[in-house]
Amino acid sequence: MPTVLSGLCRYPIVQAPMAGGASCPDLAAAVCESGGLGFLAAGYKTADGMYQEIKQLRGLTRQPFGVNLFVPQPAHADPAAVDVYQQQLAGEATWYETPLGDPDCGRDDGYEAKLALLCDDPVPLVSFTFGCPTRASVAALKRAGTLSVVTVTTVDEAQAAQLAGADALCVQGIEAGGHQGTHRDDPALDGSGTGLLALIAQIRETVRLPLIAAGGLMRGSQIAAVLAAGADAAQLGTAFLVCPESGAHPLHKEAMTASVFTRTALTRAFTGRPARALVNRFMSEHGPYAPAAYPEVHHITWGLRKAAAKAGDPQGMALWAGQGHRLARDLPAAQLTELLAAETAAASASLTLRNPS
Repeated sequence: MPTVLSGLCRYPIVQAPMAGGASCPDLAAAVCESGGLGFLAAGYKTADGMYQEIKQLRGLTRQPFGVNLFVPQPAHADPAAVDVYQQQLAGEATWYETPLGDPDCGRDDGYEAKLALLCDDPVPLVSFTFGCPTRASVAALKRAGTLSVVTVTTVDEAQAAQLAGADALCVQGIEAGGHQGTHRDDPALDGSGTGLLALIAQIRETVRLPLIAAGGLMRGSQIAAVLAAGADAAQLGTAFLVCPESGAHPLHKEAMTASVFTRTALTRAFTGRPARALVNRFMSEHGPYAPAAYPEVHHITWGLRKAAAKAGDPQGMALWAGQGHRLARDLPAAQLTELLAAETAAASASLTLRNPS
């Protein structure tokens, strides 16, 4: 890995920040201790909630780690469309015996407070999703000794992040599970994202920053492939979601390899923003009608999703998953990290033998 990323981890393996509970301190610590780079997800938490998890992680490992922030979204939702979607979900509220959430209960995710806290009590790495931080924000983190990574899904986004002073990019392909980290949520572009290998090649020819590749990666052979394609490290989410240290709900973990869930798709059904999940009843019934309204739809459905999990009903949950979900291995995070590293080394050596310089 290049200088800006070397020293953070022994292996070019990054555990993706998965908001909603999966990326907890136990998981991040296990990955860090085994030679990878663990991440906490600050999304959907208060600034104090984020700080408490950082304190807990620091008590579990002395290794470098990262924290991910959601960049605030501009207000663009159509209130009438949001209201119609709420009416469509009335039956779900009755079924799960829980009220729908308030779509207007907040949209900035406590971003400024979290950023201020991270500048005051810095961590080694901060990554950004859903947009590009300002040059001033990146500079403030840099003064605190923190590296900044911006999630990008296009060449234009990569160039904007480079101009903002980012130290590295997380290049997210269309195969990735969970939310697409696009900087601008345009419904006209739904489903038009670029595959990871093609995106790495396009961005590598355009910017000079280190690249962390993300999107459907589950095996060391895939990590070796993205490294050969020009990435400097690989970020895996779904692969770590099923680990015992992960904070994901047991039903979510089981669904990754359950025979009833055969495919993933991008949907706005749960949050109002495109996100890849296992196709279930809720997605099939409500996805076609969900408006482009994040975080309004997220707030509306939050209680429904929790109630479905409590009821033991994965058909009403947001089962975020990358396209490689059926390759998930139920292993302790440390064992998985070491196995991925060994697979990567073997695959890279094989590539070298086949293509000697």
